Formats: sequence, structure tokens, C-alpha cells
Amino acid sequence: MRTGEIHRVTGETDVSVRLGLDGSGRCQASTGVPFLDHMLHQISSHGLIDLEIKASGDTHIDDHHTNEDVGIAVGQALSKALGDRRGICRFGHFVAPLDEALVQVVLDCSGRPHLSWGLTIPTQKIGTYDTELVKEFFVAVVNNSGLTLHIRQLDGVNSHHIVEACFKAFARALRMATEIDPRRSGSVPSSKGVLEQAGGS
Repeated sequence: MRTGEIHRVTGETDVSVRLGLDGSGRCQASTGVPFLDHMLHQISSHGLIDLEIKASGDTHIDDHHTNEDVGIAVGQALSKALGDRRGICRFGHFVAPLDEALVQVVLDCSGRPHLSWGLTIPTQKIGTYDTELVKEFFVAVVNNSGLTLHIRQLDGVNSHHIVEACFKAFARALRMATEIDPRRSGSVPSSKGVLEQAGGS
């Protein structure tokens, strides 16, 4: 089982993440940010990733620090679970619809962090959640997991639909990329013979 565990404590948050890539989509998420919990459930359910996430933070100020630090911890746990990325398919892509919304995600478990962002979210809030935090979550995940991630909005006018379609597409693309390729025979999926591990020394 490919798993990663992170416990990250700062002056602003206390975040624990346990992530299992070879799971069945079991999720326990309690971050104090209800909409973020809902999106983490999408990653788990559609990516077949087992997630246990518990966070407490200064949400009396706003959700920014908790949202970002959960993204950091998820990215670090993903990097640990992937290890040297031996045997994985490496690339993943998915286009997810949700009613009128349509979002494309393409990613590479390259070890090189990069985010190309293409969502246009029409409202500033979904419930109490600041929609600008969606990008901040993915920035944190990318920088700490070593993903190259491209997100494109192909259609959509409802903010909730757009964001949820994004998380579902990310989950399915990540599932595709991290699954074991039976033709790889355990080799690293790179012509160089090595992929960088984010956070490695």
C-alpha cells in the first residue's frame, strides 16, 4: 500500500493528513472549512484515494491559512506516497461535466511543480468559502507534490458547479496518473531513469 502521513503544525494551523493511493475512496475530512471538506470528499471518492484529514486553524480570521496548509499537507503526503514514482502511469487527464460546467484537468507526476490555471469563477463566495482559495489550494498541492497541473474551464456559469467539476476532474486525472502500469515492470516512467521527488533532499 502506497501511503503518506503528514502532521504539520504552525502558529496558525495544526493539520494531520493520512493518504492512501491504493484505496477505495474512504474519506474522513474535518478541516473546519465545510466547503473544503466537501471538495476533499470529491478527491477521495473519484480518485479512489483514502483520506483522513483533520485540521484546526485560525478560521475566526478567515479560511485562508487552513485552506492553504491543508493543501500543503495533502501535497506532501501525496509525494511521500508516490516515493520515487516507480511503475506509475505518470500522466493523467480527465474532462468532468457537472450540469452546465465542464472542466478539463491534465497532469504529470513529473516532480516539477507547475500550475497553469484556467478557471473563471463568477462569484466571490460559495456559501462562506472565498472562491479565490480554490487556486490557493491547488498551488499548495502542486508545490508540495511536484505535480505539473493544467486546469481549463471549458464551460460553466454556476460557481459551485465549476469548482466541483474541477475537483472531480483532478481526482480522476490523479487516479489515472498514479495507477501502476503493468507494462512498466516497476521502472521509473522517464527516459532519464529518474523523477524528482518533491520535498526530497
